[in-house]
Amino acid sequence: MIKQVQPLPAGVDLEKETVITGRVVDDSGRTIGGAFVRLLDDTDELTAEVVATPAGDFRFFAAPGTWTVRALTKAGHGDVTVAPVGAGLHEIDVKVA
Repeated sequence: MIKQVQPLPAGVDLEKETVITGRVVDDSGRTIGGAFVRLLDDTDELTAEVVATPAGDFRFFAAPGTWTVRALTKAGHGDVTVAPVGAGLHEIDVKVA
């Protein structure tokens, strides 16, 4: 399991909010900063996009459901599907190749 590096903003209630967070990593597990990270809904529609921190971290506030998190970098791209069924912190790594 990965460890949430960036603190959540004050006032975030994980009992009520669904947070998808994680890191962009390469094949050897090293973090990749500056990646474009996209949140796609179950129809592949772009819902949100952020730029990963220099440490490779990203975060989305979403609703329960099935989501694809896609990372795009100069080194390649990668996708992870996550399906939170309720509120809470949902942590993933997105491996790019």
